[in-house]
Amino acid sequence: MLLGRTAVAVFVPGVAFLVLWRGFLFLRDVEAPGLITVLLSILWGVGGIAMLFWVANWLVEKLPTNWVRRLQPFVFVGPALAILAWFLAIPTLRTLIASFQNTTSSKFVGLNNYQFAFTDRTMLTTFRNNLLWVVFATLFSVGLGLMIAALADRSRFERTAKALVFLPMAISFVGAGVIWNFVYEARTAGERQIGLLNALWVGGGGEPQAWTALNQPWNNFFLILIVIWLQTGFAMVLLSAAIKGVPAELVEAARVDGASELTTFRRVVIPSIWPTIITVGTTVVIFSLKIFDVVWVMTGGQFGTDVIATQFFRQFFIANDNGRGSAIAIVLLVAVIPVMVYNLRQLRQRESFR
Repeated sequence: MLLGRTAVAVFVPGVAFLVLWRGFLFLRDVEAPGLITVLLSILWGVGGIAMLFWVANWLVEKLPTNWVRRLQPFVFVGPALAILAWFLAIPTLRTLIASFQNTTSSKFVGLNNYQFAFTDRTMLTTFRNNLLWVVFATLFSVGLGLMIAALADRSRFERTAKALVFLPMAISFVGAGVIWNFVYEARTAGERQIGLLNALWVGGGGEPQAWTALNQPWNNFFLILIVIWLQTGFAMVLLSAAIKGVPAELVEAARVDGASELTTFRRVVIPSIWPTIITVGTTVVIFSLKIFDVVWVMTGGQFGTDVIATQFFRQFFIANDNGRGSAIAIVLLVAVIPVMVYNLRQLRQRESFR
């Protein structure tokens, strides 16, 4: 009897899921006005998912109590795990397999693609650029965010200042690239400069410069500046919240003992918010390792500005080299995973401490 109930509890939700899936395929292929299709898709999706959960939960509750305790969490977590497996775990495994195969994924070539990734001159430049991104984007984003958070904390204009600094976070990376393209815009000598930086440079007596093209490898820093502009507000908000969470008694005790404001900040505030600094820093490191949009919009990876993500895009989608593209993607994944694991451990330690 128990076996039959368990089979029904697994079989019926499976059938319901297949019906839901077939409904989406039908809505995709049916010829109807776009608005009607959208409304039906929303109705079918929301109603179907709700019905799927209700049916699965109802069937599991028919089982004995000990089995309900075991299976009921999976009624709600199971679909999410299935989606993660289908859209993340399986594609990652397929990418790993393709990284050991040739261009068309028809022949096993061993470590040849990884040999290319770690010996090709362009790839070595790419790794150097990513290292610059990780070091300088993280250092200045977190540093400036911490400085602004500390200085604005006592200002009468705290809200206005923080809002202005945080404002770039509302802009997408692509939008930021377009904006800064105008800032770095260069015209030949004698033409009116519409780029802000060149207008100032020429006004000071200099010649117009193609800031993101000619000044290698310094042009990478002009691109890194864009992400610093975007991420400083993110760092500032989190660090400001952490600073406000420092017990006032500790700060007052340091002042009573004769410590200066700088010493109090360095010896009391920073150690108190150090876990937050680490969390923010590792988050910006992950952003920097995966950076793509800004580089592609600004330079397309030319002039020695390629990063790992742009090289992956170039090899996989432009050169149609599945093997090399997959190998570069795996290299990027391996680079990001340790930072993510460290970040999760820090968060777990903070939660357990509380």
